[in-house]
Amino acid sequence: MVDTLQAESIYKKVTLRLIPFLFVCYLAAYLDRVNVGFAKLQMLSDLKFSETVYGLGAGIFFIGYFLFEVPSNILLEKIGPRVWIARIMVTWGILSSCMMFVNSEISYYILRFFLGVAEAGFFPGIILYLTYWYPQDRRGRIVALFMTAVAFSGVIGGPLSGWIMENFSGTHGLAGWQWLFVLEGIPSVILGVATFFYLDDTVLKAKWLNPEEKAFLKARLDADAATKVHLPIAKIFTDLRVWIFSGIYFFLVMGLYGIGFWLPNLIKTAGVTDVFHNGLLSAIPYLVAAIAMVLVGKNSDRTGERHWHMFLITIVGAGGFWISSVFTTNLTVSLIGITFAAVGVLSSIALSWSLPTAYLAGSAAAAGIAMINSIGNLSGFVSPFIVGWIKDTTGSLSGGLYFLAASIAMGGVLVMSTKLLKPVKS
Repeated sequence: MVDTLQAESIYKKVTLRLIPFLFVCYLAAYLDRVNVGFAKLQMLSDLKFSETVYGLGAGIFFIGYFLFEVPSNILLEKIGPRVWIARIMVTWGILSSCMMFVNSEISYYILRFFLGVAEAGFFPGIILYLTYWYPQDRRGRIVALFMTAVAFSGVIGGPLSGWIMENFSGTHGLAGWQWLFVLEGIPSVILGVATFFYLDDTVLKAKWLNPEEKAFLKARLDADAATKVHLPIAKIFTDLRVWIFSGIYFFLVMGLYGIGFWLPNLIKTAGVTDVFHNGLLSAIPYLVAAIAMVLVGKNSDRTGERHWHMFLITIVGAGGFWISSVFTTNLTVSLIGITFAAVGVLSSIALSWSLPTAYLAGSAAAAGIAMINSIGNLSGFVSPFIVGWIKDTTGSLSGGLYFLAASIAMGGVLVMSTKLLKPVKS
């Protein structure tokens, strides 16, 4: 019989084995996805792209991502996480580096689309993979801990991207933004190869766990699975809850990519023209958000409450976007606002995964999580395109920031609407 102290020790062992490695993998993934936001600072003038062209290309990534997300996650469940996640990482790392060859609008759109195809399934695959190891009552803090990689991609990626673009510009005849894509794509390929040798598909296949630890973890997972809904895959696409979860994620991710793709531009608008200094300042909102999302996730697990935690933190995020929209030319106030926005967006997104993973099991979980993530990430197409169009039309980011504030607030409203749904039976 495993007592409380032994249980904590076992889960600590699992966490130390999995989360640091998955953290680094997601850090590389997210950096490759949004480094176009920093490349934009030089690429637009070099290639004579408009803000609308940039926004459309940044968003086209999510069309490919959307189309291949559900099939990818179903294949992950069939083939196994170790092989499939390794495949995803190697292909997206290669395609991300190939962004250095962009020389026209068409080549920009094509490479961004196929980068989305290559990465499809990674994030929902990891969310599904974590359900193979952790029961529901531990997932709030674990997903938040894993997703701090998004925040730290800003902490590390901003200064790193600025440094690469400033110091490598002109080396061997390549522009700084070309070096950015090459040097930030290589780690994903290396990590993909490492994934094949490092990850274990399930608890029972983990050689680093002893038989007693495996039996305990498997029993907890089996008990957790018994409380979930086992829907046929076909019914996932008509299930009201899954569509509401998808809507929640759509509006929250709208804010995430609003920050990821436009934060460097916001700081530049406030008067910071040096790309390295821009990168350093871009790290501040992400650093604060990384701390906040872990604290929010931990408190939500401790209390067992999800809805009010998410609703209140989305209001914080919406308020942050509003502050930034009013003070776009005041660097200090604008940065404080975007920091609140980052706290609200990242904390609510991390916690949002506690809702569907508590509801779905088995193949339904693989398909449902992928569907939620793919629909949600369509906002990655909508967000940069609309904000870019508003900026081209008005000459200011303020209108786009109002739009992002309304989006994350809508996500909070949808979270509370799920409390009105009738309880479901397995």
